[in-house]
Amino acid sequence: MAFETAGAAEVFLLGRVLFGGILAFMGLNHFLNGDQMIPYAEMKGLPAPALSVYFSGGLLAFSGVLLVLGAYPVLAAGALATFLVGSALTMHDFWAVPEDQQQDEMTQFLKNVAMAGGAFALLAVAGTNWPYSLGVGLF
Repeated sequence: MAFETAGAAEVFLLGRVLFGGILAFMGLNHFLNGDQMIPYAEMKGLPAPALSVYFSGGLLAFSGVLLVLGAYPVLAAGALATFLVGSALTMHDFWAVPEDQQQDEMTQFLKNVAMAGGAFALLAVAGTNWPYSLGVGLF
């Protein structure tokens, strides 16, 4: 993929910074507000809810930073896409909650699906040379 159009490289960098930065912030939030997230994970039936909250926080934070830096993009985007789809289906099952909770869960579900779409889009171009990146990866 070539970033030959005027400003394309800078817009791609901006998109990576916004996308990866938000995901990294969300991951940090798992650590800062774990005491609120762990009971929710427990209520949703996750095994080892504390471990699940902190592991997912680490995945979000680490993968988000990797995308911002343009390092290991296949691993970062692939891990995020997988996590976000799985999280949408297991944690934000709006179809299985009482009616007064459906709108909040649907909003979270749609947010995760939209962000998974962004991760899949980055995964599609992860094997190309990204402008303004560290340019390291396994593939």
